[in-house]
Amino acid sequence: MSEIEVIDSEFDCSEIEERMQSYIDSGILSCCSTLLMKGSEVVDYRTFGFMDLEDKHPLRKDAIYRMYSNTKIVTSVALMSLYDEGAFELTDPLSKFIPSFGDITVLKPGAQSAKDIEMSSSPIRINQLLSHSAGLSYGFIEPNSIIDQIYNTSGIDALGQSSMDLEELCDLLSQQPLAYEPGSSWRYSFATDVCARLVEVISGKPFDVFLQERIFDPLNMKDTGFWVPEAKMDRFISIYAPVDLFDPMKPGLVKAEDLLSGPYSSKPKFLSGGGGLVSTVADYLSFLKMIVSGGAHNGVRILMPETLELMRTNQLAQEVGVSFPMWSMPGTVFGLGFALKQSLGEDEPGGALNEYHWGGMAGTHSWMSPTQNITGFCLTQRMPGFWHPFSHEFKALCYKITE
Repeated sequence: MSEIEVIDSEFDCSEIEERMQSYIDSGILSCCSTLLMKGSEVVDYRTFGFMDLEDKHPLRKDAIYRMYSNTKIVTSVALMSLYDEGAFELTDPLSKFIPSFGDITVLKPGAQSAKDIEMSSSPIRINQLLSHSAGLSYGFIEPNSIIDQIYNTSGIDALGQSSMDLEELCDLLSQQPLAYEPGSSWRYSFATDVCARLVEVISGKPFDVFLQERIFDPLNMKDTGFWVPEAKMDRFISIYAPVDLFDPMKPGLVKAEDLLSGPYSSKPKFLSGGGGLVSTVADYLSFLKMIVSGGAHNGVRILMPETLELMRTNQLAQEVGVSFPMWSMPGTVFGLGFALKQSLGEDEPGGALNEYHWGGMAGTHSWMSPTQNITGFCLTQRMPGFWHPFSHEFKALCYKITE
């Protein structure tokens, strides 16, 4: 296991310990890890709770987490490393590399059924994939919408997409209409899985092999991948669901997945660039240090500094922002793989301006603040755990402690 070095600092992080422990004690979370960096140095790292609630084994520092959509940042970095090499332009049409996306249809404005479609007036471009503005969908976030009903009828299931590989998924996606004209709106989607397929097409390598060679091995991310080998299964955290999906602060958890027979017990066919990775705090910390250090860490360069700066620039059309039916994210736009805090609410700290971030459905969140020069990383295994109060409270405390 890679040891995480925590430096001495003037910051008093005791309130983080008190508040995160309260989520464990009240039965809202089964486990939690928190990490705070100033610059590229770790100033606080803590673990709370248990590997499992049944046997109450304490949470290990080398525990393996389901990262879900934190995978998207890794995939975006992988694709942008090929951009560094001149392999594509951000405005290149997707069909240049995946021809099946050449003749695409789009739902008409105000569509009432799957029949209300027309030919798209413009192609999907690569920067639109990286910013979730291409017009694709996921099929589950807004199940009553016309587009998600089309996806479900076509056999596209983001929560159980295991029967096909990236190429087959892209073929199926290209046969569906877009939710809107490319570049005209924002919708969370399979776009990052299409980015993973682009990595395969452009590099000529399977997605997992490319990640291993270009990111995981150089950054010494030994426990990051798409499945958990049997020898590491004792480090794999149990995941739990709340007894009430609509009340994130109601105590009570039920086990959501069997470790030995679950989807991570063997290598999957579907190497999801949008949500397939497992990792550890130490591994993902190496990745985060690379990002906040301008694309290099431990003498290894993954991205050019100017490419990372480009990834932190808004790619959405004017007046378009990030929004979910169930979560409010005001003042947030999207770059090339990162959500970007473009404007602040009256209760938000000044240091959060220009923050870039994303997280995973089971409650793994990473965010970087160039304004305050801090990075936060908090993790749990709660489904759903995205945009949960524990991560908001952790973030608020980090800004308060380091201001």
